[in-house]
Formats: sequence, C-alpha cells, structure tokens
Amino acid sequence: QVRLVESGGGLVQPGGSLRLSCAASGIIFMINDMAWYRQAPGKERELVASIFRGGRTNYVDSVKGRFTISRDNVKKTVYLQMNSLKPEDTAVYYCKVGSDSWGQGTQVTVSS
Repeated sequence: QVRLVESGGGLVQPGGSLRLSCAASGIIFMINDMAWYRQAPGKERELVASIFRGGRTNYVDSVKGRFTISRDNVKKTVYLQMNSLKPEDTAVYYCKVGSDSWGQGTQVTVSS
C-alpha cells in the first residue's frame, strides 16, 4: 500500500526557514509526479509546488523565490525548502504523490 510520511513542520518566526520532508513507500517513486499543497483555516486547498519526472518544477506565485521543491529518488523522499517565511504561509501542508495519494499533513505556523 502507498504510505507517505511527512515531517519538518512546526512553529517558526517570520523570516525563518523550515524544510518539509515526505518519505514515500509502496510506489515506483521515480515515475511519479510529486507535489506539496497547503490548506489554511477557511481556505481551499492550494497547490504550492510540484516537481515532475523530468525535473521540471512549478510554484504558486506567492512562494516563488522563497520555496524550493526537490526530490531524492534513492531515498524516495520529496522536500519543500521554505525560506523567508511569512505569516500568510501558515497552513497544514500536504504531500501528494501521483494523482491520488496524500499524506496526513504537517502543520506550519509562522508567528512572532
């Protein structure tokens, strides 16, 4: 079965950094597209960043220049490096692999 284990969330001050990790099992990792989503209270779930099999990446405009998505096909892990964090980045962040496999989410809170 597909399992996605997320880690790296927490509380950080504005301007700080976090790195989220999503370790995958039960899939052929290298042929799957990967993505990070987030959902803030009262908001719809938003696609933040994606990385495709060929290495191409996409980002929502609000995080461009601050966030970087990457993947390690040996460790079967996808990462989201989050720099210059803002309070509006506060949300539950979810890892998605392929079309329909989701992690449980990890809370990111940016507050002074």
